[in-house]
Amino acid sequence: MKKTISRIYVIFVFILLYAPIAVLIAFSFNNSRTRAKWGGFTFKWYLQMFQDAEIMGALRNTLILALLSATIATLLGLMASLSLNRMKRRNRTVMLSILNIPMLNADIVTGISLMLIFIAFGQFLSHYGYTIVFGFGTVLVGHITFNIPYTVMSILPRVSAINPSTYEAALDLGASPSQAFRKVVFPDILPGILSGFLLAFTLSLDDFVITHFVKGPGFDTLSTKIYTEVRKGIKPEMYALSTLLFLGVLLLLIVVEKGKGARNKNRKPAY
Repeated sequence: MKKTISRIYVIFVFILLYAPIAVLIAFSFNNSRTRAKWGGFTFKWYLQMFQDAEIMGALRNTLILALLSATIATLLGLMASLSLNRMKRRNRTVMLSILNIPMLNADIVTGISLMLIFIAFGQFLSHYGYTIVFGFGTVLVGHITFNIPYTVMSILPRVSAINPSTYEAALDLGASPSQAFRKVVFPDILPGILSGFLLAFTLSLDDFVITHFVKGPGFDTLSTKIYTEVRKGIKPEMYALSTLLFLGVLLLLIVVEKGKGARNKNRKPAY
């Protein structure tokens, strides 16, 4: 009886999570522009999506931002994790508490704070003949800023689990510090690095609030573009684009899980 109730509960949770996405996918094939009726099955919204310059521009901005911010935040998170791991326990606890504040803080606070910092820094630079233009650069800095704590959260546990004796043994056997890190430490922390990168990529892809405050006029990501469309009525092309993004993320997760399974299968048991 308990097993049946547990299965029903899990199915109910999955329905709550994925029913809206299923509706979105269904509407992307609806031949009617209105959501009130089904006008037949069609692929025309997918074709029109690729012909819409504004949507393609927002998609390009979003993907470039997500890739760059996730890559830079992962590198910074890796360096921060290695540094934190060498700290004394008390100092590490204090630094982690400070690092966790952006994750617990409301996005709107972070967005407004970044906007004020950019404005203040721009006023300072104006005395020397320089200006800060709100656009791609400010959004990139904002995304890197809120992504770093998440990458540290993913990488630090893997770094902490490494036995330092293996690194020291590699040095004793003649490896340089860079070789010891690349061949001994890096393979062990790679799953954490990939997890941090994917988390940062997803958060950057999804962010609206912080992007809204630091993007400036004339620059849009998918989230800000959809927000603009909501006030006028969302185009069916947006349903098609959202469907492709969902399928792309799903495919990426499948590839990552397959890669993890292959690595675990090929890993030699320790005796």
